[in-house]
Amino acid sequence: MNRILITLLALFTLPALAAAQQQPQVFEGAKIIPIKGNPITNGLLVIQDGKIKAVGTRGDVSIPGNAQRHDASGKVIMPGLVDSHSHIGSGDGGDRSAALHPDVRILDSIDPRSDTFKKALAGGITTVNVMPGSGHLMSGQTVYLKLRDANKIEDMLFIDDPEKEVAGGLKMANGTNPIGDSPFPGTRAKSAAMVRQLFLKAQSYKKKIEEADGDPEKMPKRDLGMETLVEVLNGERVVHNHTHRHDDILTAIRLSKEFGYRLVLHHVSEAWKVIDEIAEAGVPTSIIVLDSPGGKMETSEIRYDNGALLEDAGVTVGYHTDASITDTRLFPRSAAFGVRAGMSREAALKALTIANATMLDLDDRVGTLEEGKDADFIILSGDPLSTYTRVQQTWVEGKKRFDLSNPEDKKYANGGYKVYERATQNHHHGRH
Repeated sequence: MNRILITLLALFTLPALAAAQQQPQVFEGAKIIPIKGNPITNGLLVIQDGKIKAVGTRGDVSIPGNAQRHDASGKVIMPGLVDSHSHIGSGDGGDRSAALHPDVRILDSIDPRSDTFKKALAGGITTVNVMPGSGHLMSGQTVYLKLRDANKIEDMLFIDDPEKEVAGGLKMANGTNPIGDSPFPGTRAKSAAMVRQLFLKAQSYKKKIEEADGDPEKMPKRDLGMETLVEVLNGERVVHNHTHRHDDILTAIRLSKEFGYRLVLHHVSEAWKVIDEIAEAGVPTSIIVLDSPGGKMETSEIRYDNGALLEDAGVTVGYHTDASITDTRLFPRSAAFGVRAGMSREAALKALTIANATMLDLDDRVGTLEEGKDADFIILSGDPLSTYTRVQQTWVEGKKRFDLSNPEDKKYANGGYKVYERATQNHHHGRH
């Protein structure tokens, strides 16, 4: 009787398991730029169940018999791009009631159906660090998002439970942006003092937690801001620090050393003035290219060779869009500017992918085309650093999220804001 039951269960279970396994997909004939390792001519990329199963030359990679095959001859395939500093999703951060808001989560204000996500996909971006603005010393918690098709923000996270796990970093800023009327600081020196005072309070809060040793009676009263800063002090949450001037860059480094927290420097327009200090501190940098006139005086001495100088000094360097300061659809152009100013091609491509993934602690999931990593990749019409190249397809975890040959998707790639605004309105009407 038990044997019959086991046989019946097997008959019903096996088809279900087979259905759960997605059909393997193979992309063949393209030049593959895996980022880790040399480019592969006439390469093969095999994906299944949202993961990369194999990548290599035609002779080294076997094609599953039941695979769906895609001819990518003449194309270039590389990992989905990682934007380490973005403001897509129509989110916001702390309000003007205080200069320091470590308790505020941008996660709670993002619209996952925002047009801006589709626009980013049109530029080949598959992972983003969405930041609150830089008008505060601490404007709140950032969030790392995967650009999946989602109705709610939880479906875009890299983690399972944002109440129990760290979903992003902490946005800080110094220099001109957070200076203002009370309760904001009026000077750079006061800005640093306010940050120091809050971290001293966080150190005290952390000590009380450690002394309680799990005893709920001895635990300090819950404080959302302090809990966030304890995560920073424990190294669980990275500080992403907006900074431009050379003296502000050094202040950001000085504060991180004093309190022992992990730091990524963002923008660093005057990095070229303090290259040795940045390298000595071992701090990663997420830099921007300003490709048009205007902006603030802090950026007046930005240089295109920041990337090259940081690379030569051994600093981990990535590019970001600061969307919409630069257009997400033209993200590879930042790396092309870097190469034009002396950066190596290898480092420039890393600066769009694995370098940024490393800054976000996501390098085990994204940033390179390797077996076991998420099947996030883009198909390009040509060289990724050529101004003539177009993103033809963007895939996220094995699902096609953008296709230039689709007329609706093409509107996001080609049109101005009114075009893709209308496209989104039509898209939403279709969904509802």
